[in-house]
Parts: sequence; C-alpha cells; structure tokens
Amino acid sequence: MKTPKIKLWLSASRPKTLAAAVVPVLVGASIAWYDQLFRFDTTAVALFCAFAIQIGTNFANDYFDFIKGADTDERLGFERATAAGLIKPKTMKYATILTMLTAFVAGLYLVWIGGWIVLAIGLSSLLFGVLYTGGPYPLGYNGLGDIFVFIFFGFVAVMGTYFVNALQWSAMSAWASIPVGALCVNILVVNNLRDVVQDRIANKRTLGVLFGEQALLSEYVSMLALSYLSLVIIYFLYPVSYWIFLPLLSLPEAIRLNYLIFNNKDKRTLNDTLGHTARLMFIFGVLFSAGFILSYYA
Repeated sequence: MKTPKIKLWLSASRPKTLAAAVVPVLVGASIAWYDQLFRFDTTAVALFCAFAIQIGTNFANDYFDFIKGADTDERLGFERATAAGLIKPKTMKYATILTMLTAFVAGLYLVWIGGWIVLAIGLSSLLFGVLYTGGPYPLGYNGLGDIFVFIFFGFVAVMGTYFVNALQWSAMSAWASIPVGALCVNILVVNNLRDVVQDRIANKRTLGVLFGEQALLSEYVSMLALSYLSLVIIYFLYPVSYWIFLPLLSLPEAIRLNYLIFNNKDKRTLNDTLGHTARLMFIFGVLFSAGFILSYYA
C-alpha cells in the first residue's frame, strides 16, 4: 500500500527531533519575559524559523546521507525516505532548498527588527544546517557534530531568541543555553550510539567511531549532569526564585534513560530511547521556561 505523500513528508521531517527547535525558543523567550522584554511577534517568527531550519536540516541529512552512502539496508534507525526510494534524491534536494529559503524569507522580519547581527545568526544557522552532512567537510562525518549542536541549539538559538525580543544580550540566557544545548546533544549521542557500526563502515567519523561506545555513554551522563547542575549555578548567580528548580521533576526520567543507555543490549531499542531523550529535552525545556516566568511573579 502506497504511503500518503503528506504522511511521507511528515515522517521525513523527523518529528521526534523537533523538540530541538522548540525548546531553545521557549527558554530564550521566557527569560525575555522574566526581564519584562518579551515580544510575541518576534518570538512567533523565531519559532517558525527554528522549525523550518530544523526540518530543512533533516531533509538535507536525508539527502546527503543517501548520496554519501551512509544510509544502507543495514541501517537500524528510522526509515530514511530517500534511501528507501520513497522520495527521489532530486525532490529531497529541492525540498531542502525550499524549506531553508522559507526560513530565510521569514527571518527577514527578525533582521528588520534586530539588524545585521540577526542576519549573521540566521545565515550561519542555515549554512551549518546544510554543512552538517553536506559539503566537502561535513561536520557530522568528522567528529564535530556534537560541538556544533551544542553551540547552535544552545547558545545561538537561546541567546538569539532573547536578542530578537530584548534587542540586547543577556548573560543569564548564556547560562540557560547550557542545559538546552546539552540535552540536544544527547539526542545526537543516542543516534550515534545506535549507528556506530554502520557509521564505521560508511567512514562517518562520529565521536562513537573515533573514541568508541564507552565515550558516548560517558558523554550522555555528562550532558545530563551538566543540565541539572546548571540550575544550581543560575539560582546562585541571578535573583530567580526556587521555581527555577522545576526541571528537577524530570530527573527520574533522566535517571531511567541513563540506565537504559548503559544497559542496552539491542541497538534497535535505541530508536525508542532517542524519542524519549527528545521528550526529556522538551519536558525539561517547558519546566525550565515555566521556572523563569514564575520567578518573575514570585
């Protein structure tokens, strides 16, 4: 039975990864709310652009991984539309261009509000979204994926969202970027742990291929620890209330996922763990954002 096109494209957008687009915007906007500098218009456009860039990046990954031979029949992860022959490579390439172009056009409103620095942020986000798996030196193929995920989904996205609200920079938004970036990195860690054997064959030099699976396990628990430790640092550095510790409600789930990662026997089950790791990021992000907003009223 033929898969409906809309369902096919929804699947290709990788909805389980979209928490990485939502959470940074929520956190950056909530800090702007705390500082009484929140703007609905720029937050809404920033959220739309974040979605578009994330989806465009996923389309680009689908296309370039197929072109480079990283997606094969031995793949354990979710079905890739191009590799499975469900979407033609040329069509996926055009979808990538169209989605990224949509993000660029929408982002011009933020450039009009925030100036050249917003243009630089937007263009670099678009560029590295493609260069993650594309270009002559793809970041994801050379052990740099984790670093750039941490930077762009943490510092760039959170601080950038705050900036288009407040038109100024915030040190607190920089600290808040750390747990957001760390939890986003963990989505990639699970992906790389699942695919380490296939990535080695495809000469895709992720951290798992370069340093082994134990390094990925250590990275996962380190990113979790960094995320929750950041709450304590923010509390003592800034006049926020105890509400900032709301994300601790997600700690039991973090402990459970850490246990599953360290005791995994079948890498196919990591597809579910990846989804739950993205969900943890979303729950943490919502609670984190609520903590800033409630601190304003405390």
